[in-house]
Amino acid sequence: MTRLREAWIALAGLSAVFLFEMLDNSILNVALPTIGRELHASTTALQWVTGAYAVVFGGLMLVFGAIADRFGRRRVMLVGLVLLGLASLATAFVSTAGELIAVRAVMGVAAAMTTPLSIALAFRLFSDDRLRVRAMTLISTVGLVGLAVGPTAGGLVLAVAPWQVLLLVNVPIAALAFAGIRAGIAADDDAELHRDPVDVPGAVLGTAAVVFALVAPTLFVEDGSGSWSPWAATGAAVVAAVLFVRRQRTAVHPLLDLKLVARPLVSAGLAFKAATGLAVAGMGYLVTLQLQLDWGWPPALAAVGMLPQVIVLVFAGPFVNRFVERAGLDRAAWISAVTVVSGLAVYGLLGRFGYVWVAIPLALVAAGIRVVGVVAGVNVLRGLPANRTSIGAALVDTASEVTSGAGIAVTGTILAAMFTGTIAAADWTAAQTGEFRAAVTVAGLTLTVVAAALVGYGIARTREGSAEAEREHVGAVDADRGTPGDLAGDDRRAEAAGQDR
Repeated sequence: MTRLREAWIALAGLSAVFLFEMLDNSILNVALPTIGRELHASTTALQWVTGAYAVVFGGLMLVFGAIADRFGRRRVMLVGLVLLGLASLATAFVSTAGELIAVRAVMGVAAAMTTPLSIALAFRLFSDDRLRVRAMTLISTVGLVGLAVGPTAGGLVLAVAPWQVLLLVNVPIAALAFAGIRAGIAADDDAELHRDPVDVPGAVLGTAAVVFALVAPTLFVEDGSGSWSPWAATGAAVVAAVLFVRRQRTAVHPLLDLKLVARPLVSAGLAFKAATGLAVAGMGYLVTLQLQLDWGWPPALAAVGMLPQVIVLVFAGPFVNRFVERAGLDRAAWISAVTVVSGLAVYGLLGRFGYVWVAIPLALVAAGIRVVGVVAGVNVLRGLPANRTSIGAALVDTASEVTSGAGIAVTGTILAAMFTGTIAAADWTAAQTGEFRAAVTVAGLTLTVVAAALVGYGIARTREGSAEAEREHVGAVDADRGTPGDLAGDDRRAEAAGQDR
């Protein structure tokens, strides 16, 4: 297709998929107190209402990305949307917290089957990178609007309807997405798929590594760094990740070909995406605690305090397209990633000195991730073969999910180490206030250093990719025209041939 307008049916369906992913947790969080009262759920059970979804979603993305590259992206997407609709309908019959957690886990499976594929299918719609960026910007904007209005919409719905309605809304969204994708996207081309056997041991190890990596941050926050459980989960994640890498290096048909991940465009895009996931989760966690616990803002005012981030995320879409067209994909990626690191640095150095030094970093980080969120995905997919784009899209989302958890784990651990007493207790002493503010500075700067290292690696890989592309271009020109040395050799061969005659 040569224009976005030609693909409006497909884009409507793909936007609905991303809307579900962004709207789901944000709209449900408002209802957690109500759910707890009606289902007599414990605090831990309520945490798993959202946690079960996130862990299953993050853990299965790579597996379903690999399956989609073998059996069809459109086919897996449509099956996932049917599963989403059925799981959402099941909410109407939930009567216990355990049943709700099970439903949320199934919805996590559906999200793992659909969300990464929205990127892969949008990429496949167009052959022009400029249109790919515009399409993904449109899709992400719809999702971010859902993220922004979710809490408010959820509160209004709860005033007039039972909490189940908040999840039943996924049914019409899934139906819209199904109709748009089925009508607007052609069936999968066998030439863009592959039939390698599924690497089952690799799938198990990869899923285990991601699941433990996502569970560990929650345990750090809940149990503290002095407990054995978060460290055990972290150790299990590391062991599973090492075994997964070893398996992928030795398997005849690996789940994830590490040689493809090492390609400059792919590794750079993943590094930029990882840096933004770390920044958004870590800084968001710190700012939320700072506004409410340190400065004493009520929750409603704290929500208003996050508006600089929300405004930039929702309304920056048109500027993203213009910026990327002027800067180019590679420059846009590293400039926006550097912007994220700059926002983190400003917050770490100055965030304790007043709200303006919180608002500026929120806006900077939001501006950076608004571009990286689109460009990193496009760069990763254009750096991969056509029959590996689904797992590439899954890698992008998995990198963001895992580093988001790491960001919370890092900040939570630093706060636990530097703050004495219970952080949620009222009426801090002057000493505790000083400890908290020092911890915010240390955590903010730690996140800055880690994110800067990831961005620096991404920039280095981008430059390697540019140099490699230039060499390939020169080689292609030489092959077409003949190098000076080749031409001289041709002349000598011609002269020899004339002497022979």
